[in-house]
Amino acid sequence: MAEQWIVGVDLGGTTTKLAFINMNGEILHKWEIPTDNSNEGQNITTNISNAIDQKLVELKEQKSKLIGIGMGAPGPINYETGVVLNVVNLGWKDNFPLQESLHSLTELPVVIENDANCAALGEMWNGAGKGARDLVCVTLGTGVGGGVIANGNIVRGINGAAGEIGHITSIPFGGAPCNCGKSGCLETIASATGIVRLAENELSKAEAKGQLAVIFAENGKVTAKDVFDSARNGDELAKKLLDEVAFHLGFVLANIANTVNPEMIVLGGGVSRAGDILLDSVKVNFSMFAFSAARDSTNLALATLGNDAGVIGAAWLIKNKLNL
Repeated sequence: MAEQWIVGVDLGGTTTKLAFINMNGEILHKWEIPTDNSNEGQNITTNISNAIDQKLVELKEQKSKLIGIGMGAPGPINYETGVVLNVVNLGWKDNFPLQESLHSLTELPVVIENDANCAALGEMWNGAGKGARDLVCVTLGTGVGGGVIANGNIVRGINGAAGEIGHITSIPFGGAPCNCGKSGCLETIASATGIVRLAENELSKAEAKGQLAVIFAENGKVTAKDVFDSARNGDELAKKLLDEVAFHLGFVLANIANTVNPEMIVLGGGVSRAGDILLDSVKVNFSMFAFSAARDSTNLALATLGNDAGVIGAAWLIKNKLNL
C-alpha cells in the first residue's frame, strides 16, 4: 500500500503553519501562509484548503494520498463538534464551525484541538516526551500555555479549560494584572512579556547597573533573551530576575506534579530557548516543592520540536481518531 500522509495545521493569529506528515510523526513537507483575518475570518479555511491543493500540485501528488487534517487553533473549542467558541484575533464571531467549514472545503476528515494541546501531543508523539503516556507540556511564549496528557489522552475538563497553566495564581495578593482579568497569574511572571515587565520595573530604578542596565540604557527596552544572556554572563540583576522566574515556575510545576504525577514535564516556547540556565534553576525549585514520590518520578526537560510541535501534534489527532 502506498504511503499516506496526514495534514497538520497550526493556526496562528498572523501565520498558519502547514505540513504533510507520515505515520511515524515525521514532517515530509512544511510551509506557511499568512492568516487572513479580514472579513470576519471568512477566508481562513478557504486559504488553507487552497494551500493544500497547491502544494499537492507542486509535489505532483494526488489528494487521495491524504487521509485527514488535524488542526490546532487558539482558544476554547467544542471538541465534539470542532466549533471554536471564541477567539479574539482571528476575526471569527463566537461559535465558528471550524471543523465543518474545513471538511466541506477539502472533503477530508478534520479534527480540531486547542493549539497548546497540540504542542503537547507533538512532544509526546515525536519530541522530548516520546514514549511517555503521562506528560505535561508548558509553552512559555508571549503568554504561558499548557497541555496535560494522561494515559495518552488530552485532559480537557468539563468546559475545555484544563491545562490553563498560565492562569494558575502564583502571587495571591499584589500580583500584576493578567489579560485574563485576574492578577498574579504565572503568565505575568514566566512569559516573555512577564519577564520583560519584571526586568523593566527593576531597570527603571536609578541604582540599576550591569550588562542588562547598559542594554536598557542603549535601547530603551530589553527582551527576555537579554535577561537570560546577561544572567549567563554573571549580571547580578539578571540573575535575580532569573531566580524569581524559576521560583514561580518551579513552584507551579511542583504542584501540577503533585496533582497528576506525570512522567515528564516539557518546557517549550521561545522562553525555553534560554536552555539549561533556566531549566536547572527550575529543577531546584521543583525539587523543593514537589511531594517526594512525584519529585522522584517526574523528569523535567526542554522541548525538542520547536515550532514544529503544533503541526505534529495536530497530525497525531487524525492518527488517533482513525486508529492508525
